[in-house]
Amino acid sequence: MNQQPSLSRTQIVPKVRRRRSWKDWDLYMLMIPGALFFILFKYLPMWGIVISFQDFNPFSGIWKSEWVGLQHFETLLQYDGFWRILSNSIILSLLNLIFFFPVPIILALMLNEVRKRAFRNVVQSIIYMPHFISWVVVAGITYLLLGTQGGIVNEFIVKAGWEPINFLTSSDWFRSLIVSQSIWKEAGWGTIIFLAALSGVDPQLYEASVMDGASRWRQIWHITLPAIRSTIFILLILRLGHILDNGFEQIFLMLNATTYDVGDVFETYVYRTGLVGGKYSYTTAIGLFKSVIGLLMVVAANRLAKRFGEEGVY
Repeated sequence: MNQQPSLSRTQIVPKVRRRRSWKDWDLYMLMIPGALFFILFKYLPMWGIVISFQDFNPFSGIWKSEWVGLQHFETLLQYDGFWRILSNSIILSLLNLIFFFPVPIILALMLNEVRKRAFRNVVQSIIYMPHFISWVVVAGITYLLLGTQGGIVNEFIVKAGWEPINFLTSSDWFRSLIVSQSIWKEAGWGTIIFLAALSGVDPQLYEASVMDGASRWRQIWHITLPAIRSTIFILLILRLGHILDNGFEQIFLMLNATTYDVGDVFETYVYRTGLVGGKYSYTTAIGLFKSVIGLLMVVAANRLAKRFGEEGVY
């Protein structure tokens, strides 16, 4: 009898993969909106960094504008206020990293310890709500609370017999206000990722620890924290990639003439020189400079994380 020729592995594997792909077509359909978002709003706009090496003229277009090489980067480094803007950006990012980054982790650990599901859902809803409030409203609330004319906090201070404090016009208070606003608005929303990571912890680990006589603190230290350690490292690495990003809207709404020395960051400088001054090539070069610094920080942090035995981002 004639035997049918056997298929090699290189012929079988592609067929199996095609069958699995067709079987999971609905999952690929769900992926399409996200993929389109990144292609349209993240990858295609990257072609715009070309103008950072040009003296861009909107009427001439990208391909007909004059090439100037690294001139805009040299102008940035020679700008008198460059080091002030750089230091303000780094200091604000580090303050957020030190004070804001741990808060969602602490909140997630606290919520994970709540056994009454209804109460936990109510607390989660309350701490999530500020995320949906715009920075304009947050700034308005801050002015109502801390203003020297009619501010609720200053009214209590005056009634207590002290002098009113210029929270909004003092350089000493500006950074504290920015970090406090970020914590109030985004800390609750940041707990979502950590709660999702905690939901994957095997309950039998806690049961075994109880049998061994471990207290709640011991369970948190030896079971809960190790379960989300990789998530913490990944988010920390990604956050370091935005070391020079502080967000425009929040800073712009709280900034005034008396706090420029500590509050002027790259975003506000780009607004003044790019949108108001019309220096599109120069501000694009600033954006590229920030992106390169962020990329270097991610690569360095990822290598450091792997040295400590973590998986890292890639």
